[in-house]
Amino acid sequence: MRFPASIQSLINHFSKLPTVGPKTAERYVFYLLKNHSDELREFARSMAELKEKTTVCRICLSYAETNPCSICADNKRNGALLCVVADTRDMITIEATGKYNGRYYVLGGQLNAILGIKPEQLNIKQLMEKIKSGSIKEVILALSPNLEGETTSMYLAKLLKPCKVKITRLAKGLPMGSDLEYADEMTLANALKYRNEV
Repeated sequence: MRFPASIQSLINHFSKLPTVGPKTAERYVFYLLKNHSDELREFARSMAELKEKTTVCRICLSYAETNPCSICADNKRNGALLCVVADTRDMITIEATGKYNGRYYVLGGQLNAILGIKPEQLNIKQLMEKIKSGSIKEVILALSPNLEGETTSMYLAKLLKPCKVKITRLAKGLPMGSDLEYADEMTLANALKYRNEV
């Protein structure tokens, strides 16, 4: 027996989302079928407005409601500090700490040989132009500590060296609440290397 066409169509759409397979997509669709019609209309309206009410900031290249975004429009932020992130989600995560008052720049991803993501597919050219303008004194490479993030950080550090700006990275180490016995060797090595004085 096959699903009705409307159900199968929605399953196909959900299956295109990252990390969502056909079975998960089915669960989503059948969950939605149990919802009230008003909730489904609200869900559909939100999806339809996603592109209409979202723009890309011309300065930092993050997704925002305004152009420039509220962070780039804030004159109280430190324009000499530039935090380079892979995507808008990373920017929001750092911003939520309340400990950073500089500007951001969104690369639009990370280098990934397996997926075929090369430097020319990221916003690296615009980043170099921004740094060569001369107002930035420090670039913070805030990329994930995985293979792609490390590769991208090393590539950017090499490109930025001739620009005479300070290049820093987020500290690495053990997360709060973790046990040493479960830490991988690289995390433990970084925790020792970037230890703080007590």
